[in-house]
Amino acid sequence: MIKRLKRQKKTNVTVFEYGLLSANTKALNTDNVDAISEGAFEYLKMRCLCDESESRFLKLKIAHGMEVLQVQNYAGVVLCPDGTQIEILPKIAKANNQESAAKEAQKSLLMMLKSLKQFRHIKTEVASINKQKMPLMEIFIAQFLNAVNVLVKKGVRSDYVREQSNSAYLKGKLLHSQQLKHNFINRHKFFVEYDAYLMDRAENRLIHSALNSVALYTNVNKSKKLSQELLFAFDEVPLSTNYRNDFSCVKLQRGMQHYDVPLSWARLILEGYSPQSMLGDNNAYSLLFPMEAVFENFVAKYLKQRVSSPQKLSSQVQSKSLVTYGDRNYFRLKPDLYLKELNGLDTVLDTKWKLIDQKKKAGKDKFDLSQSDLYQMLGYGYKYLKGEGVLVLIYPKTDNFDMAFKNDFYYDEEHKLKLRVVPFDISHQCQDRVALDLLGVKQAPKKA
Repeated sequence: MIKRLKRQKKTNVTVFEYGLLSANTKALNTDNVDAISEGAFEYLKMRCLCDESESRFLKLKIAHGMEVLQVQNYAGVVLCPDGTQIEILPKIAKANNQESAAKEAQKSLLMMLKSLKQFRHIKTEVASINKQKMPLMEIFIAQFLNAVNVLVKKGVRSDYVREQSNSAYLKGKLLHSQQLKHNFINRHKFFVEYDAYLMDRAENRLIHSALNSVALYTNVNKSKKLSQELLFAFDEVPLSTNYRNDFSCVKLQRGMQHYDVPLSWARLILEGYSPQSMLGDNNAYSLLFPMEAVFENFVAKYLKQRVSSPQKLSSQVQSKSLVTYGDRNYFRLKPDLYLKELNGLDTVLDTKWKLIDQKKKAGKDKFDLSQSDLYQMLGYGYKYLKGEGVLVLIYPKTDNFDMAFKNDFYYDEEHKLKLRVVPFDISHQCQDRVALDLLGVKQAPKKA
């Protein structure tokens, strides 16, 4: 009888949305549960049970006869105090049964993150991503280090800094009160105030602090070496003692455009500039992104770039409410996208980060569509479209949902209010294959 090989608990773990994590020894022999260290599990369990916002991305439950933590619909990276790094990737690639599901999911996530304003500087087509498998955090660190390396080659900017010192020679302005206080006896000294041309400025302090942080996080030899070289270049710059204050003092003057990307990365590293971060008492750094919001932003940005006049596409419209009571409105209706037509019927579009299966037509499955989602669209239809027009539900494209439904769904016998259910391709290779005609969007002509 062939004995099953025993897996080892990993310090670098990759899971997909709704994946299971456990420190139980049974997890070593359970395929759909990833084994992590006891310290990492206890830390995440405490985060799960706390009242803070961190509890949203984990759920404590019993599965396969053991205590497990189930990741929710978030993607990103979690660093535990004991050094365990957990990378959480979108579930779409796993649903497609791709051999390189983790790599494809990682690329798709990076591409979608670019739709968020604070991540516009992410590069998705670089050798470090394409040729080798790197954890998400290491990709962020590598891109930050490369940006700082470019900055150093173009020149680290200095600035005039007001300083005071008890100098052996007279320079600048003599401070008489301080001179009498400190040099009444030692008259060969001069207590002066002067402007020194130094690298000590807010931008450099923030980048130095970010470099100091990533040098501790990274486990990639190339990044370790580069971080030490760059730290040497910023050796004369003190670390920032107040990140918020220094960021408020940042002024990208003329000739400092090469500071933009490094400072964007520095903000991400130092402040956890993401919708969900954990910089608690344990100083365990994490970046987590709610996939519904990421998918919504990605679809909105893509479609807005392709809508042409006289159409107008708006995000998060909230001019209507579900009910009124007296002179007050209750329960705001906020569709993700609203397409305004000057000469025709308007269209309401909503994105859902859920998996749809067109093969599950019969019985209770109903294509895995959610009844609550259809009710929500009904409310949008009657409040925004007055019961007549087109509603569009947009789900991510998968192997089980690769084409729009052949027939529309109707809310009334007269077929005045109809619902279209369409897929949206998030793959890094096929993002331009969206069926815009099915969304009722007329594509804008490409700029020369």
